[in-house]
Amino acid sequence: MAHHTLSEQELIRREKLSELGELNINPYPAPLFEISHSAIQIKDNYSEATADAYKSVSLAGRVMSVRDMGKANFAVIQDSTGRIQIYIKRDDICPDEDKTWYNTVWKKLIDIGDIIGVKGYVFTTKTGETSVHVTSFVLLSKALRPLPIVKEKDGEVFDAVSDLEFKYRQRYADLIVNPTVRDTFVKLTKMKNAIRNFLNERGALEVDTPVLQSIPGGAIARPFVTHHNALDIPLYLRIANELYLKRLIVGGFDWVYEFSRNFRNEGMDRTHNPEFTILEFYTAYKDYLWMMEITEQMLEQTAIATNGSSTVFVDGKEISFKAPFKRVTIFEAIQEHTGVDISGMEEQALRDVCRNLGIATDNSMGKGKLIDEIFGEKCERHYIQPTFITDYPIEMSPLTKKHRHKEGLVERFELMINGKEIANAYSELNDPIDQRERFEEQVKLMERGDEEAMYIDYDFLRALEYGMPPTAGIGIGIERLGMLLTGQVSIQDVLLFPQMRPERTEHAHV
Repeated sequence: MAHHTLSEQELIRREKLSELGELNINPYPAPLFEISHSAIQIKDNYSEATADAYKSVSLAGRVMSVRDMGKANFAVIQDSTGRIQIYIKRDDICPDEDKTWYNTVWKKLIDIGDIIGVKGYVFTTKTGETSVHVTSFVLLSKALRPLPIVKEKDGEVFDAVSDLEFKYRQRYADLIVNPTVRDTFVKLTKMKNAIRNFLNERGALEVDTPVLQSIPGGAIARPFVTHHNALDIPLYLRIANELYLKRLIVGGFDWVYEFSRNFRNEGMDRTHNPEFTILEFYTAYKDYLWMMEITEQMLEQTAIATNGSSTVFVDGKEISFKAPFKRVTIFEAIQEHTGVDISGMEEQALRDVCRNLGIATDNSMGKGKLIDEIFGEKCERHYIQPTFITDYPIEMSPLTKKHRHKEGLVERFELMINGKEIANAYSELNDPIDQRERFEEQVKLMERGDEEAMYIDYDFLRALEYGMPPTAGIGIGIERLGMLLTGQVSIQDVLLFPQMRPERTEHAHV
C-alpha cells in the first residue's frame, strides 16, 4: 500500500509508543499469555453458585470502550467469543505508592483498539453485569490506527462501517467492529463441515486435483492464463475440476469429491467473484435422478446443521430446504414464463423468439446459448423455492449423457433457489466417441467467436476410452449456497477477502 500522511490520531498513538519505550514497557511483548477463560465462558457460566471457580481468571482481548470514573474505570474488552466488561481500580492495580501503571499507562497510554491481557476475579456489578475485577494487566499489542467508530444504543448497533469499499478492503477492521460479520463466516464453516460429514458418512473420498491446468476444461467459461517458466508453456487457472474427478472414476474410485477453488476471467457483481468455490462430486453407477434425491437430502441436512432449521430467510423471503424439491423441465419453464413452446426449434426460430421477447443475441450464439439466454432472462428469477430444472437440450450440455427417452435432450438438472442457479448436475457422458464429437462442436463455436466454448482435452478422451462406469456428477456453488444459508444478498459478504481494484496511490489511506 502506498505511503499515506498520518492523521492526528495516528501521530498521537506513535507518540504514546515512544512514551511506553521510555517506561521500558514493550508494546509488542513475546506472544505467550496464559488464558484461562474466554469472555463467553465467563458470561455463560458465572453465577453466585459458581463464584469460587472464578476467583482467578486470565483473559485477553481488544479494548473496545472505556468509562472513566477517576480512580476507577469500567472498560469493555473483546475476544474471539464476544465482549466482557472489566473493572480497573487504581489502588488494586497499584497497591504501592507508585501509581504510574494506572495513572500513566492505563489512563494515558492505552487506547481503544489496543490488545491487553488481564488477570483478576469475576463479580456482578450493581446493575447485574458479569464483569472481571482486574488485579493486573499487561499490554500485548499497541494499535497504531484508531478503530472505525460504531455507535450502539439499547443493544442495537448503528454501524458507521457501512461503507462497502471499507468493509471489503479492510475486512480485518470490519471483523473487529461488526460481530455479526464474524457470525456469518462461522456459519459458512459449519455449512462446509456439514457437507463434508454428509459425504464422508456415505463413503465419499475427498481428493485434490490440479489448479494449474494445461487445458482449461470441465465448464464453459473464460480462463485466466499464466506462464510456466521452466516448461515455457502457458497454463490456465482451473475453471472447473470436473474432468480430473472423472479420470478418478475411470481409475476405480466409486465416489470422489473436492471443494474446488475455481477462477473465471469474467465480470464481478453481486453473485460473481473471479475466484470462488464449487463442491463437485461424482458417483459411479448412479444417474441424475439419484443425484436429485441425494442433493435435496444433503441440502436439507446442511441447512439444519448451519441454522438449526430447514427454513432460511433471505431478502425478506422465506425459503424452505425441506426435501423433496419441485421438478420442472426447461421447456416447461420457458413455456410457462414466455408462452412459447421452443421444443424442437432450430437456431433461426430461436433467434426469432429472442427478438420477439426483446432478448439481445449475436452471431456467435448457437442453439444452446440462445436457449440459455431465454431461460436466464425470462424464467430464472421466478424460482424462489428450491426447484430442479431438468432435461436440457444437447447443445447446452457438452459433457452430459443423452436422455434415455427424449430425443435431442440430455439428463441434466440445474437447481434454482432464490432466482439463481445453485447447482448443475448430469448423468455423465461416458461414451468417448460421442464426447469427442461434442468437443468438436465446441471448437466450431470457438471459431464463431464464442470465447467461452470448451477446448478439446485429448487426455480426458483417452481416459474415457479405458471405460468410465455410468456416473452421476454435480457442482454446487458454495458461496451462493452460503449466501442463502446466512441470509446475505451479495457474494462479497460471504468472501472474507473479495476481489477489489488495487488502491490508487493518493487514496491508499481510507
